[in-house]
Amino acid sequence: MLSPATFRFLKSIQKNNNKVWFDKNKPAYLSAKEDVGALVDEVIAELVKIDKTLAGLSSKDCVFRIYRDVRFSKDKRPYKTNLGASINAGGKKVMVPGYYLHLEPGKSFLAGGLWMPPGEELKKIRQEIDYNGKDINKIISNPAFKKYYGTFDQSYKLKTTPKGYAKDHKDIEILKLTSFIVWHPFKDTEVLNKSFVKEIGKGAKIMKPMLDFLKVAIS
Repeated sequence: MLSPATFRFLKSIQKNNNKVWFDKNKPAYLSAKEDVGALVDEVIAELVKIDKTLAGLSSKDCVFRIYRDVRFSKDKRPYKTNLGASINAGGKKVMVPGYYLHLEPGKSFLAGGLWMPPGEELKKIRQEIDYNGKDINKIISNPAFKKYYGTFDQSYKLKTTPKGYAKDHKDIEILKLTSFIVWHPFKDTEVLNKSFVKEIGKGAKIMKPMLDFLKVAIS
């Protein structure tokens, strides 16, 4: 169960995103970091029940640093206003289909899939959709999936038809995607509830067939 103090820290950093304030409040950050780590360890233990590939992972493998890389960004704020974790067989350093937990006051969510896969992997995924479109459509049309996630995030999508596919392909709208991501938002009250870990497990179980489809595609 996440401590309300962690959200208080994240709210504070939204208004005080500078090194002087952060250094002064370093103990609060370390406490929040430890709190999130403990939560992610609980989440991993819950997810292992449905996904054995996650066995052996720990929060240290998954939780991202709060420090932003501002070298190539116009936004020079040094710190993120969230704490997030990439939970997959390789941890945060490996880009494979997996789960992502985002913790931020007013903006928390569970997401999963594969974000911006490289050209060769994207080609394989499209080929799998082309060959076995009925399988992915069965997954995303499942009532439980639709209720929890809706459909794939449409933010990363071609405006034109991908090369090699007909405009009237029955799955053209899925083939246009350049990322295969679903997500479900949470209210702060849900995140701070003692049942939150179980809720993540529920969401992950619904998501897993979609992840399995992507894993087969790029294997």
